[in-house]
Amino acid sequence: MLGLGGAAAAMSLGGCATIKSWLPAYLGGTPARPAATPAAAGSRIWLDMDQKQLDAAYDQAAYAPNRDTVLKRYEAESERVRARIGAPRRFSYGSEPIEALDWYATDRPNAPVHIFLHGGAWRGGTSKEYGFPAELVTRAGAHYVVPDFVSVIDAGGNLQPMADQVRRAIAWVYRHARRHGADPERITLSAHSSGAHLAAVALTSDWWQDFNLPKNLVKNALLCSGLYDLRPVRLSSRSNYVKFTDAMEEALSPQRHLDRLATPLIIAYASGDTPEFQRQSRDFAAAVKAAGKPVQLLVGQHYNHFELLETMGSPYGVLGEVVGRMVK
Repeated sequence: MLGLGGAAAAMSLGGCATIKSWLPAYLGGTPARPAATPAAAGSRIWLDMDQKQLDAAYDQAAYAPNRDTVLKRYEAESERVRARIGAPRRFSYGSEPIEALDWYATDRPNAPVHIFLHGGAWRGGTSKEYGFPAELVTRAGAHYVVPDFVSVIDAGGNLQPMADQVRRAIAWVYRHARRHGADPERITLSAHSSGAHLAAVALTSDWWQDFNLPKNLVKNALLCSGLYDLRPVRLSSRSNYVKFTDAMEEALSPQRHLDRLATPLIIAYASGDTPEFQRQSRDFAAAVKAAGKPVQLLVGQHYNHFELLETMGSPYGVLGEVVGRMVK
């Protein structure tokens, strides 16, 4: 399995990784940072943004008018993939009905496992809609696993149950891998949007103390267009449905807990992501680098937030090429 690492084609953060260069060449270049229109004096809420601008910066629909069309493509392509490779097995990782995962098996014995965590602004999405990368992953010789977890709405506005379920799903995969023909020492992970936030929370957890599992049980991770510090999110309109508290903000802001990170990362975002999603990715990657941890920053040029994830379904796509090499 290849590690995540330095590539001239990615936006190098320098000096913190000694890993082979293999990221696609067309991802190169430093994108221009979106220029936020300065807010009127006295009305700034976060950086140079007023409330309206901040709300838009945490609403992908404001920057991706084709959102609903792309989401329908996720679902349609997932159905086509299942028609070609078969339906996944379904396993429970907990006692609640939602605490289950889809397992798309490969024929390769003792194969790696790749876990994907979906997004949906913490409110939506199910494993069924994210089967479209399964063919790429299983043909590359790895199992593809997509957990379901509660929505923040059903959790009463609390993100902690979602984070706990994600961690328990990952722990279940590690503990049950061998009985399903998988190698627990070769688990990789990818995640998108709010799923990338939950993944980063999991990766900055104390696995040994909380689960008696290795700190580096996830060997490599690709986090795409995620949220890594909840302070500005709390100031946005997302607080209308997430009941943020000081304790939640602190515990579930992965950027504040990098001392516990033991997994090499690729942090990706789309050039058409909102300004805040772009900034969050850049700042998180810079913080990981400053902490002396292996990280690369990858920019998918000419894609919006939803289009970039689609590329995970093709071995020649921006994210698909990366994931294909992760699971070798």
